[in-house]
Amino acid sequence: MRSSLRLDAVLVQAVIAGALSLSHLHDLAQAAGQNGWKAWAYPISVDLLLVAAWHRLRILRNTGSSRGAAWIWFAVALAASLGANIATAGMLDLADVPDWLRILVAGWPALAFLGGTLLAHSPAPVQDRPAVVVDEPTAEEAGQTVDADPVREELPAAEPVRTDVTGASAPALPAAPHVPPALIAHARKLADTHRAATGRALDTDTLRARLGVPAPMADAIAAQLT
Repeated sequence: MRSSLRLDAVLVQAVIAGALSLSHLHDLAQAAGQNGWKAWAYPISVDLLLVAAWHRLRILRNTGSSRGAAWIWFAVALAASLGANIATAGMLDLADVPDWLRILVAGWPALAFLGGTLLAHSPAPVQDRPAVVVDEPTAEEAGQTVDADPVREELPAAEPVRTDVTGASAPALPAAPHVPPALIAHARKLADTHRAATGRALDTDTLRARLGVPAPMADAIAAQLT
């Protein structure tokens, strides 16, 4: 409630001050030879330049840029407003306005246009922004599986090293494959049949061809048949 009352009081004060300033500037412009709508355009021009300069000051303050030019135009508009208020307070004979004041009033439109154009079309200040660091998602966060090291997968497994009687290191021989007893019994029947038919023992290559087993397993079966 207190904030609302304070805000309303400020607005009322601003309206009163603006109306008085508008009236004083109008009277001064009219006394300097500006009649009709032109006398009312002068106070509007002064107040607009004052507001534009103040707005520019606020923008430059937030960005930390130089505010020298904005302060100059703010001072010019403020001097015009205060000068009109003081002049119409009895400090100046409005019935006999000096020539220098007529020159100032007549030259004000060009000065206000220059100031407003410079304030409105000045380059926008660049505000420093902190660099944004974007963390790249990991493979687990992206829903991807982590593959093993391809180089490590391509390397063959190291063969076990055994030591012979002399103490020298030599690659260990691969373990003999396990042969099921049923397969040995079947191979024995084939060997007996071959011996009875040919009179010779069944060689390893023929045994491997008959059974359809790899060479290491055929060697293991042949070793058990002898």
